[in-house]
Amino acid sequence: MKADTLVFEKNGNNVRLAALTDGRLAELDLYDDNRAGEGNVYLGKITHKIELANDRFGFKVNIGDGEDAFLNAWEPELKECNMSEGQSVVVQVTQEKRAEKGAKVVRNIQIVGTTLVYRPFYLNVDVSSKIEDKALAQKYRSAVWENTTGQEGWAVRTAAVEYPIEDVLEEMVKLRDIYENIRVKARQATAPALLYVRENPLYEYIRRSKDSLKKIVLNDHHLEQEINNAAGTEIAVFKAEPFKEFGLEDEIVEALQRTVKLASGGEIHIEQTRAFVTIDVDSGSHQGGAINSLNEEAAHEIARQIRLKNLSGKILIDFAGSSEYRYMRSLMDILSADLADDPSRARVLGLSKAGNIEMLRQRRRPSLLDTYTEECPTCQGTGRVEK
Repeated sequence: MKADTLVFEKNGNNVRLAALTDGRLAELDLYDDNRAGEGNVYLGKITHKIELANDRFGFKVNIGDGEDAFLNAWEPELKECNMSEGQSVVVQVTQEKRAEKGAKVVRNIQIVGTTLVYRPFYLNVDVSSKIEDKALAQKYRSAVWENTTGQEGWAVRTAAVEYPIEDVLEEMVKLRDIYENIRVKARQATAPALLYVRENPLYEYIRRSKDSLKKIVLNDHHLEQEINNAAGTEIAVFKAEPFKEFGLEDEIVEALQRTVKLASGGEIHIEQTRAFVTIDVDSGSHQGGAINSLNEEAAHEIARQIRLKNLSGKILIDFAGSSEYRYMRSLMDILSADLADDPSRARVLGLSKAGNIEMLRQRRRPSLLDTYTEECPTCQGTGRVEK
């Protein structure tokens, strides 16, 4: 997804960020500065130990988010930890609190920059597989490796090759300093305490769409000046109520609906459950050869809806008509292509024995539905009410 317009609106601690393509809402990000956002680092306090399957165990950790976060005792590259109630631990949020579940946290901290990811517990330098020029990728990897000091690891991001190597090496120093500052704060703080706040998500959106981005509309004069200075052009524009300016309130209401109407007359029905997301394509009055074009239209729209509604976890899609592999192959290709640059790493797994397309998408933030609504306490989840 390449956005041409970004709309940023902050009111108090609440932030809304929308990405538009050809005037149409393509992605929506909502967050609260007071909540434990993905990427934030905390000094947490262990509240109790939890027995898991296969003789594994985890911990509930108080990070000051209103509900205890979950920490698995086992993590790649780290020794299994065994802590007791009351102990403090430095953790990073990998999945934000949603519905009735607290956040998920890890000890394996990673500090994300523009060109690099600093991985203090990882003894290697990895390179993004999306860098097509492998010789250039190796050149940047070698430069980072030669400047690695002590026990640390790095990941070279796709965007790194768009910057001079000197800029990448400068960012190595910056990210190290951020991590060292986290360590210093952790020694001085009393749990629960916030040690590091992730970068404003707006900048990640700008990097992802820099080739297609034409305008950024926001209600923050400081950000407007900062972005224009960095870009060297008047790309950022101030509006007091940017969401109202673009009619996005109505689009959000529409995005919360279960049914999406297609231009051809068909419909897509989306149901979100605790276990997985089901998507059904209804052909309506279409028959015969028109089913193929309807399904292709639906596949493009489903990819858009996955981003827009932030659908994640297991996703099961039932297209109209025959479920034979020869008909489903092209639809899987459309989904894969449209979600190729998805930061939440959506993957098309294949066709189930029942003829449904199965997908898996990393769960990082609450869905749009979980952000704006909650389960109805009267009907115990069969309906939802506005928050």
